[in-house]
Amino acid sequence: MMTKIAPAVVVLGENSVAVARKIISVIPGATLYGLAGRTCEVDVSFTNFGQTLRELFAEGTPLIGICAAGILIRTLAPIISDKRTEPPVIAVAEDGSAVVPLLGGLSGVNDLARHIAEALDVKAAITTTGDIRFRTALLSPPPGYYLANPDDAKTFISDLLAGAQVKLEGTASWLSNSQLPIDSQGDLTIQITERLVLPTPKRLVYHPATVAIAITNTIDVSSVQQLLADAELAPASVAAIFAPLTVAANPAIHAVAEALGVP
Repeated sequence: MMTKIAPAVVVLGENSVAVARKIISVIPGATLYGLAGRTCEVDVSFTNFGQTLRELFAEGTPLIGICAAGILIRTLAPIISDKRTEPPVIAVAEDGSAVVPLLGGLSGVNDLARHIAEALDVKAAITTTGDIRFRTALLSPPPGYYLANPDDAKTFISDLLAGAQVKLEGTASWLSNSQLPIDSQGDLTIQITERLVLPTPKRLVYHPATVAIAITNTIDVSSVQQLLADAELAPASVAAIFAPLTVAANPAIHAVAEALGVP
């Protein structure tokens, strides 16, 4: 899963700019932050490294620091609180020889690290046991899938690592092509469905974005939410809102899309 917010690539010296630009070339919208007086021709100059990083982190901006991992850890440690909302944080060696994901396991940090590492022609230093063994990230599904019960995932993954087997209900190639211990008689279940179902600690539920909503006249958010509820469809499975050109500019239609977080 790639991040929805474009990252900030942060450098402390001119020697790091070349690696930073190589990273930015493969991440559309990324911004280059450089320490004033030590870098030139950057997008944003800063004078206070700690304050700048903490502000970006608090805003949810993914951080790619071309610096030692320890600097990033010590700088952000005072404000690290909720792993479910923290953005990706990655340390990259000044010469591009190492890419180390530090934070943001639930927001796609490993995928972002692999993407950067590929651009630098190195291997990302992935340390997440589940990613390594199963070749997939259950906590951060790829675009188009939403995990309904992330709070259950930690114990679920621990059970898998301890030897439990899992059965798949539904279809998703990123799961069926992984190295998960899939067995039709498994004690654990992964369900891929557009339907509203009750997740449990032994059942992870992923909602695929496969539902299209067509609106042909004025309708409000609550009405759409009620329609989804009546059809027993998960709002997270809505992929987009469609409308004929004659009414497409109606603010009410855009309000529905905004409420559901879709185009």
